[in-house]
Amino acid sequence: MATPKFKMSRANTRARRSQWKADNVALQEVKIDGQTVRIPRRLVKAAKLGLIDVEQF
Repeated sequence: MATPKFKMSRANTRARRSQWKADNVALQEVKIDGQTVRIPRRLVKAAKLGLIDVEQF
């Protein structure tokens, strides 16, 4: 594991940590009740079972 050789300022530490970016959720086309909707893959099973309302997507 890398060990720091010098003390890093608080501003530099926070700037370094803030560089990551979240990825957009991949949407999947699913036909539910004759209607094609694009929803996240993790919600497909719940949508097919009718547990969530697909109009909000």
